[in-house]
Amino acid sequence: MTLATHTTAVDSWRLLPAAQQPSYPDPVALRSALDDLASYPPLVFAGECDRLRDRIADVARGEAFVLQGGDCAESFDAVSSDQVRDKVRTLLQMAAVLTYASSVPVVKIGRIAGQYSKPRSNPTEIRDGVELPVYRGDSVNGLAFTPESRTPDPERLKRMYHSSAATLNLVRAFTTGGYADLRQVHEWNRDFVAASPVGERYERLAGDIDDALTFLSACGADPAAVHSSEIFASHEALLLDYEAALTRVDARTGKLYDVSGHMVWIGERTRQLDGAHVEFASTVRNPIGVKLGPTTSADEAMRLIDKLDPEREPGRLTFITRMGARNVREILPELIGKVTAEGARPAWICDPMHGNTFEAPSGHKTRHFDDVLDEVTGFFEVHRALGTHPGGIHVELTGDDVTECVGGGAEVRLADLGQRYESACDPRLNRKQSLDLAFRVAELYRDRTAQGAARREAVRAA
Repeated sequence: MTLATHTTAVDSWRLLPAAQQPSYPDPVALRSALDDLASYPPLVFAGECDRLRDRIADVARGEAFVLQGGDCAESFDAVSSDQVRDKVRTLLQMAAVLTYASSVPVVKIGRIAGQYSKPRSNPTEIRDGVELPVYRGDSVNGLAFTPESRTPDPERLKRMYHSSAATLNLVRAFTTGGYADLRQVHEWNRDFVAASPVGERYERLAGDIDDALTFLSACGADPAAVHSSEIFASHEALLLDYEAALTRVDARTGKLYDVSGHMVWIGERTRQLDGAHVEFASTVRNPIGVKLGPTTSADEAMRLIDKLDPEREPGRLTFITRMGARNVREILPELIGKVTAEGARPAWICDPMHGNTFEAPSGHKTRHFDDVLDEVTGFFEVHRALGTHPGGIHVELTGDDVTECVGGGAEVRLADLGQRYESACDPRLNRKQSLDLAFRVAELYRDRTAQGAARREAVRAA
């Protein structure tokens, strides 16, 4: 791949308004940091992005399912072998359950190795009469409420690159070095089922998986031979200076790729059709995601498709819906119906987290597991009614036993939130809640498959 610097090939977005960008006090320091970034090697390669685009094309055709998950906002202090391993382990466990239940490949995409930036509702924060810039993620400034910490520092962009590189190295090592052994992953899930207060609900599915693995072994197809697994990296393409500095021309095709991650997405706050984020995404060949909230109209969705996927290429565009449990059944049908009627083929996946946030009496921002599950259930119901494919889930989660979201089988109560509330931004499902969700989504998928088979049988009988 050859260099396309932030001053040449990817400049079109600079002519448009760019929301949610930090205000750096020293433009010379910013330019120096971006020059350094533009000279660094790619974090991912164009061929890997193409492979993910092919995988998402299978999702768009109804032949695969996406599991996208990871931290709300990564932190530099959390780039350790143990923490990355636990995230990988949680994704592998969830994917094993979903793969069996759906009988289709599960495309595993981490919110990882680049998710260091967060959009915020207000540019500043006031405490005890003192007003400072809001914390925008470790890529921009620090969490400590001091003028020094909260001042945006462009050197943090370089640290984000190096932290992402270290994380990717660990992910690749875990997924190719035997940690993804299918038998081992299943044993982890068996342990979870045995220890879960609601484990009886999952015993049948876990037993079915065990029988399937035993059958494969008896046939000579030893599941233990499956030692590796693909986990792709994704993040919100929020800081456009960083994304542009890491954009390269692919020597094979002459096309631009954002080599900061395999997939990048545009958030609900930055998906303006005349804005810089949509323009930037339109110039790169990566798979692109767009978050769609409850205010999205069907016409807006179509204009986003026209801009980002004018050739209607399966795998190019993913719509990540974040409607909220109260809205998903009312709003989503019109969006899917209009897009489908127009012949477009984006993948549809559900973000059941961001539309279900509320403030606990303790002041903690939280989500209830039942609301998360209800939005996913509504997502499946809408697709079932329309005859379209529920393509996946997009979840903020961690492999740690945090207490940030309430509910779940091993219930976290409102009074428990202060015990291990470690997120600097939004609340995440802990490992047990994440696995609870995987088993429940597996049940939804199996119900959908069984109902589809029943309908086909009824048609044949008629």
